[in-house]
Amino acid sequence: MKEYTVLDEFLAEYEDSVHTSEKKLLKITREAYPIGIPALIMKSSTDRLGSSAGYSFHLGTPDGLLRRLASWLITKNNGNHKLLLKFNEKLWKRHGREDVALSAILIANLDHASMKTNPWKIFRSCLRKKEPIDGLLLTIEELLRSGREMPTESLRKMWSKKRLVDGHLAILVTYNGMIRGIDPSLDMVSCLENINIPSNDSVITRIMSKISAIKP
Repeated sequence: MKEYTVLDEFLAEYEDSVHTSEKKLLKITREAYPIGIPALIMKSSTDRLGSSAGYSFHLGTPDGLLRRLASWLITKNNGNHKLLLKFNEKLWKRHGREDVALSAILIANLDHASMKTNPWKIFRSCLRKKEPIDGLLLTIEELLRSGREMPTESLRKMWSKKRLVDGHLAILVTYNGMIRGIDPSLDMVSCLENINIPSNDSVITRIMSKISAIKP
């Protein structure tokens, strides 16, 4: 596709040395996001889906371009995945929708075995006090799609007793597991039922109702 060629040409302009600096990579990725997006469409997406959705920006970068960008980051990194973890933290702090989506792909594909890291714990550590459900689902679905194991029930129970966003993370992960045929224990369901759900949060309420429905 033409936009892939444009992105490849853009990235080819940079020396491999940029992959030793999270700050430089942050700048490069921000400049890469708009590639292939018509200006009017990009402005419309930014205006409609930016701060109102809980992101600092939303440009509308296609998933395919983000995956190609993630591939470039990982391939050129020469195995220094700890640097990419630091870069990942900066993506979440900047908090554009594309940043969160790119982070999801990176977390799912880093070599956690050699770093002795848990992708779910890394993801949870990035979360702010309040996150859009869309942003949570991006990483949850990417981790499960990539073959990562579900976080243990003990970890999800711990989340359920922390911040509200952590509790909602536990609910969303559990439900996504159910979709894939992994039902929670009754004890897990009871734990999730104790999580506070704001009265205006219809999405989490509906999801929690589906989880509770498995109880006899």
